[in-house]
Amino acid sequence: MTPRRSLRLAVCALALASNALAGIVLADEANRSQTDKSLVGQPLGVVELFTSQGCSSCLPADAFFAELAAKENIVALAYHVDYWDYLGWKDTLSRKENTERQYEYMRAFGSRSVYTPQAVINGRSHVNGARREEVDGALARMKTSGEGMQVGIKVSRTSDRVIIDAGDAGSGPSDAHVVIVYFDPPQTIKIGKGENTGRSMTYWNAVSGIQTAGMWHGKAHRYELPMSVIAKKGGCAVLLQSVGKDGMPGPILGAALIHKP
Repeated sequence: MTPRRSLRLAVCALALASNALAGIVLADEANRSQTDKSLVGQPLGVVELFTSQGCSSCLPADAFFAELAAKENIVALAYHVDYWDYLGWKDTLSRKENTERQYEYMRAFGSRSVYTPQAVINGRSHVNGARREEVDGALARMKTSGEGMQVGIKVSRTSDRVIIDAGDAGSGPSDAHVVIVYFDPPQTIKIGKGENTGRSMTYWNAVSGIQTAGMWHGKAHRYELPMSVIAKKGGCAVLLQSVGKDGMPGPILGAALIHKP
């Protein structure tokens, strides 16, 4: 082996090592970016859709909701209710707790009845969930009027836990619940009876559980969840939601999505 060849090999080895190191760094940055992509930042707003597989009017709303769920700046949650099951098809994703949450909103809004498809925007108002111009209009209007997301929520992960940092409200609101809303991964369901017999629909972010993780009192505070809980779900949303003296849900002040790792 000649000295010139040895030098050439050494340069090549150094280049390969540098490339490998760069690859590791880039991969690490990509992983970190992927981890934090939808976890940090101020979303445009929260859309909670109350829907049912047995309701023919819900199909357009479910299709529009799929578009919302794909947007990184929207926290979109679908609550399948059970009161249309008598029409002949039991909604496979419905939960009694979802129906109860809708009735709580009904009382909070001073309404006389519930309906589907109902989209509740930022916990502040409701519109027909199939009318995209009303949903988009409400989100835009609330952002400019100060009724959007007012408190930053940052989510980070370790190997065994999820860390939720709720920001400081300054001179803004001072009390809210930290609500964790778990949802399932996308599921395609073929409906066998009722108004939508024979239809197949892919349902996104169907809510499977709700829990209150703690209280927030206007100052920056940290909360933790075990990673094992989220790993069993499709993901979850963190909602910083004010609650009235009567216990009814109020405006959502901050929110973030946590996707399954």
